[in-house]
Amino acid sequence: MPDTIRIGVVGAGANTRLHHIPKLKKIDGVEIVSVANRSRASSQRVAQEFGIPRVHDNWQDLVNDPGIDAVVIGTWPYMHCPITLAALASGKHVLTEARIAMNASEARQMLVASRARPNLVTQVVPGPTTFGADPMVMHLLTDGYIGELQSIDLRVPSGFLNRDAPMHWRMDRDYSGVNIMSMGIWYECISRWVGPATAVMARTRVGVPYRVDKESGERRAIAVPDHVEVLADLANGAIARLHWSSVAGFMPGPEVSLYGAEGTLRLEQRGRDNLVLSGGRRGDKEMAPIEIPADKTYRWRVEEEFIGAIRGQEHVRRTSFVDAVKYMDFTEAVHISSREGRRVYLPLEG
Repeated sequence: MPDTIRIGVVGAGANTRLHHIPKLKKIDGVEIVSVANRSRASSQRVAQEFGIPRVHDNWQDLVNDPGIDAVVIGTWPYMHCPITLAALASGKHVLTEARIAMNASEARQMLVASRARPNLVTQVVPGPTTFGADPMVMHLLTDGYIGELQSIDLRVPSGFLNRDAPMHWRMDRDYSGVNIMSMGIWYECISRWVGPATAVMARTRVGVPYRVDKESGERRAIAVPDHVEVLADLANGAIARLHWSSVAGFMPGPEVSLYGAEGTLRLEQRGRDNLVLSGGRRGDKEMAPIEIPADKTYRWRVEEEFIGAIRGQEHVRRTSFVDAVKYMDFTEAVHISSREGRRVYLPLEG
């Protein structure tokens, strides 16, 4: 590996401009040398904003550029698989935006390709929602604070139904695949604490069947649900009740409660970066706040971890392709269960 790691960016979306580009540029020995956005004009705007020396007219040329060592993919999910496969085939390390892919099949293709090239680093941008509390929650569970886990209750609302909102790319199956709202993010978060589900049963609802596409002005049918309810089995026999909704005004949350034989933990998101952890054990009169010490939090370090892994200084933990396949299995299982009205077992493939 050369002393300088040269990065090419495909798709400079909001998260890429907010996090990946500026944070990669701050790392010694890292240069962002090229960008390919949806159009040459938008690529040039990003290049000018961040001082990127080159612009490629398309992602294929960028991926095949011998002057690039690693590719950062900031596109919508529909492009993650083809760009990743091409980048790996071209000998490039890959950091791709979440969700990893359109569906579980694509995610597995990406995992197989990455395993065929073990000298290359692959990473998916993790769901950061619970970063500030992850180590503390895992410590309390390991320490037996709640005893044996019995059930999980997750509620993630986003307010009342908005019939007049235009079609967003997240509502478009052609761009987002089987991904739904923030479902994959929250599932990834709680999976860090308790591991993946072993089976799911799901019901979903599309609240507004047609919306107007802002770009084309056309009236488009909507297939991505606005409301999801899932019953999931965990490996230890516990049951998780998971609820995401864009139609439930005044529903409490976002919050997740973990109920155990000896106690309860609750994590509430009160604002984007404000997590409140509380708990209570058998014999307590009520639940009380639990302080999260500085050594029991986790901060965003996606870009540091990616470069550190390329340099052989660490391994990718948040998030590996292996873990991303697990959350895509869950996401697709929800889709299958809702469509076919049956219980779906995980993993989807052996």
